[in-house]
Amino acid sequence: MQIKHNRRPSRSWDAVADWYVGWSGPEGSRHHKRLAIPALIDLLRPQPGEGVLDIGCGAGALAPAIMKAGAAYTGVDLGARLIAHARKHHRGDARFVVGDATRLAAMPDLRAGTFDAAAFLLSIQDIEPLEGALASAAWALKPGGRLVLLMTHPCFRIPRQSGWGWDEGRRLQFRRIDRYLTPLDIPMQEYGDGRRGTTRSYHRPLETYVSALAGNGLVVDALREVAGGFANQRDEARAARLAQAEIPLFLCLRATRR
Repeated sequence: MQIKHNRRPSRSWDAVADWYVGWSGPEGSRHHKRLAIPALIDLLRPQPGEGVLDIGCGAGALAPAIMKAGAAYTGVDLGARLIAHARKHHRGDARFVVGDATRLAAMPDLRAGTFDAAAFLLSIQDIEPLEGALASAAWALKPGGRLVLLMTHPCFRIPRQSGWGWDEGRRLQFRRIDRYLTPLDIPMQEYGDGRRGTTRSYHRPLETYVSALAGNGLVVDALREVAGGFANQRDEARAARLAQAEIPLFLCLRATRR
């Protein structure tokens, strides 16, 4: 499989590595631990002796769950400082390498068709171009290998283009969506003296993900919408709990390499 694209990868997340690890911890935030990692593991189903590739691994929050299942863990991230944090915290058999998620074939430490499973844990929306990332994942997987993408739900959780609202008459909390179908390049966390730059998040509609997976020989065979969260809107606890239970926070997709 030949991977072609011309966009240069962003290293902006390395500029906020210390902030990010300080905020989430090396094993992830409470959203990682309570919702995201359990949902991903449930669809990925790592088995003893399998090789699992964590793409855009950050500080390695997924590593303990993979190794607990008896699988061999390899994490890849473009951020050298994030990888340094991961290596410092996750000792033992976890393997971490610095590399571009959209150009895995260029990494001497990786070989084509050698992983039983791969995952993007809350990283795919920070990677551009999408086609390069999915082509790389397909390149790394064995035939029949499975790929799981867990992301903030692209239909309901669009940075700067969605949010909570309150209907006073009905005493209900609702989700407001301002834009959805248009792909967006969204500035997020500022970094550097004088605010030299920001990390980026890339919103894409759901059809873009499914089409890009199919275009790289990855067939979707499972989908899970993960509700939950930590209500902090107004003082209407019951309404907030209902909204959190009904409007998904995460979307989890599993695809198999043909």
